Amino acid sequence: MEISFKSRRLGKLFNSHDRLRRKYGGQLAEKIQVRLGVLKNAHSLAVVPTAPPIRRHLLRGERQGTWAVDLGPRHRLIFAPDHDPLPRTADGGIAVEQITSILILDVTDYH
Repeated sequence: MEISFKSRRLGKLFNSHDRLRRKYGGQLAEKIQVRLGVLKNAHSLAVVPTAPPIRRHLLRGERQGTWAVDLGPRHRLIFAPDHDPLPRTADGGIAVEQITSILILDVTDYH
């Protein structure tokens, strides 16, 4: 899958192991890199696992329209499909098998 970042600064952070370690600590930095690898190697969002430990899931409420993958008990890697328009199924749902590009937005603890 093609991955881009919300900002140039975020892209620099995510592309540097040392910067990730300084900002998030060693354990969380490792999980971020593993999750990015899973996302990069997926040909579409449909093949990213929905079961733990990765647990791809659609967010609701004020984060509606974004997705997350688990990084640990509380932290999530937040992203959005980078398609305009968003691929839809015949019944109006999101066609996850057609989502091949994402925009990384944040790492957060939204609990």
